[in-house]
Amino acid sequence: MKFKESVKASLLDPSVLFRPEAVYNGKPIEAFRSYEFDENDAIQQRVIKTYYDLHTNQTYELVKAKMDEWLKFDHFKSTVKDALIKLNDFVDESDPDTDLPNIVHAFQTAEQIRRDHPDNDWFQLVGLIHDMGKVLVFYGEPQWWVVGDTYPMGCKWGPSIVCGDDSFKDNPDTYNPKYNTKYGIYKPNCGIEELTMSWGHDEYLYRVLKHNKASLPQEGLWMIRYHSFYPWHAGGDYSYFMKEGDEKIKEAVLKFNQYDLYTKSAEVPDIEALWPYYEKLIDKYIPGELEW
Repeated sequence: MKFKESVKASLLDPSVLFRPEAVYNGKPIEAFRSYEFDENDAIQQRVIKTYYDLHTNQTYELVKAKMDEWLKFDHFKSTVKDALIKLNDFVDESDPDTDLPNIVHAFQTAEQIRRDHPDNDWFQLVGLIHDMGKVLVFYGEPQWWVVGDTYPMGCKWGPSIVCGDDSFKDNPDTYNPKYNTKYGIYKPNCGIEELTMSWGHDEYLYRVLKHNKASLPQEGLWMIRYHSFYPWHAGGDYSYFMKEGDEKIKEAVLKFNQYDLYTKSAEVPDIEALWPYYEKLIDKYIPGELEW
């Protein structure tokens, strides 16, 4: 895979530099950093390797097994604040920029939402916690089980998935007639929420919040669960699975993702000064020690 042209990009959400969707063709803005794409660049090659590992190793059956493993919620207990603090030691290997630990992006996202939506505190909190499921990496999971864009398992791979068909050539589901057709194991218009997604931090955090009875509104839970489902909400794939009402899910995710994608910058917020404000939001919507 070669990248010969010089383009501008922000410190983007995982793999945005490689996304094929036309909606991102116009992504350069003045606040974004400039990068020279080089096929020999170690960082860019690491991003690609993470996606090839993800697309090779995650199969429908293994994803179901991983869900069974983690959705017992018996691995550890932690408050939201302590889980977020762990992300200070985490850098996403599917992100082309290695400078920022994930907790910085969390506060950047939350603060931009707060500026634009000062009266919507649950939306601000969603911005803060949306990547919190990445704590999985501290409990033995390789990053390809945790990070990157998500997509449905059990059906044909969508054309907008990062790195394309070549990255799935060694995945046995690619050749399984049960899983490699347009609809696979699903029915047309079954509903987006009926799809079994590739395993990662989005689905995990969504399930953790549901299990622990977080009082975030459904719109916020949709934002968390599907913010990495770029092949659908950005690429236009899988629309044939949508049912009546699913457009509301997409609207919620798109409302959130403008902040997830375009708030990363060289400016690092004063996290210690911001904690008291966000601790109040945590206590309001997701208090106490959670089961993970």
